[in-house]
Amino acid sequence: MKCDKVIFGAGLYGLYAAEKCGARGENIVVLECDSQAFMRATYINQARVHMGYHYPRSYSTAIKSAHYFERFHRDFSFCEHTSFQQIYATSTHFSWTNAEEFRRFCKAAGIFCEEVQPEKFFRKGMCDGAFLTREYTYDAQVLKQYYLERLSSMKNVKIHFSTRPTRIEQGGDVWQVLASDGSVYETPYILNATYAGVNGIHEIMGYEPFKIKYELCEIILCDVDVPLKDVGITVMDGPFFSIMPFGKTGFHSLTSVTFTPHVTSYTVLPTFACQAHSGDCCQPERLSNCNECPYKPASAWPYMGQLARTYLKEMYGFHYRSSLFSMKPILKASEIDDSRPTVIRVMHRAPMFVSVLSGKINTVYDLDEVL
Repeated sequence: MKCDKVIFGAGLYGLYAAEKCGARGENIVVLECDSQAFMRATYINQARVHMGYHYPRSYSTAIKSAHYFERFHRDFSFCEHTSFQQIYATSTHFSWTNAEEFRRFCKAAGIFCEEVQPEKFFRKGMCDGAFLTREYTYDAQVLKQYYLERLSSMKNVKIHFSTRPTRIEQGGDVWQVLASDGSVYETPYILNATYAGVNGIHEIMGYEPFKIKYELCEIILCDVDVPLKDVGITVMDGPFFSIMPFGKTGFHSLTSVTFTPHVTSYTVLPTFACQAHSGDCCQPERLSNCNECPYKPASAWPYMGQLARTYLKEMYGFHYRSSLFSMKPILKASEIDDSRPTVIRVMHRAPMFVSVLSGKINTVYDLDEVL
């Protein structure tokens, strides 16, 4: 089958590209290894629509996040939860940033912050500053339904679930893609939007891998007491935590810098001990869905919950509901300043092969130039 583009991955980046190109009349094929769209990182994360506050040691990341925040809000406000107070605070101890530095950072980055008394939310002496900010969360299920409905009306866009590429070869000015269901696609353009699977595609095609580390991460969903219902709290910049609304679900997500990552792999392809128990279902070059794996780690709830309670006043209660697990790739270069750049790399031209790696939802617009 001939098509204009083959896209690997049906997360937000993959479906955004499919909708944008499909609207231009291009024939698009999306291959997704899971049984549905948005089953991994697009869904299993903090759901934060970044304004830049999270990156006081990377002005470039902060400014880019703020730049795209308004555009994302304009385009996707239907899936956002906006009616809550988002509080950022700086810890008195063990932080890379204090209140004065955070205040200067927000001013330099041109992002809103309004100082509030730390004692309103935190136990005495735990935080030296607290700030009301402007930041939202998105609901992945609402966003998924939007894209699936849009794409279902486009006869020139086909999504094949439970399907992955098994062989990719160049034939002149086109790629020939053999899929796991036996289908063969001929295309002048491949977009690799598989996130944690990005280097697995590079392995198939023989291209240089991204220099990344892999973290098997846990997002905890919580029921919260009434005082916390309309509040999101992030303590930074160091080994701290966030508890904030998880889209429109009614739950809060709980994460921590120290305990959200359970295990880390620094190998070119994600290699973990749990893969040995999965038979051939999960391999370094072919990751299965960590959230569905029977060998995922025990929850870090006792540690994350205790960390948050050490800081929060007792009235801001929260209770364990469930855990979500996913694989998170992080550029090794980002460990220096905690930056989170969106990397879009043109690996080959004529035929075109593009790989994208980004951990932020609202920088999806970076794809526009290469599409």
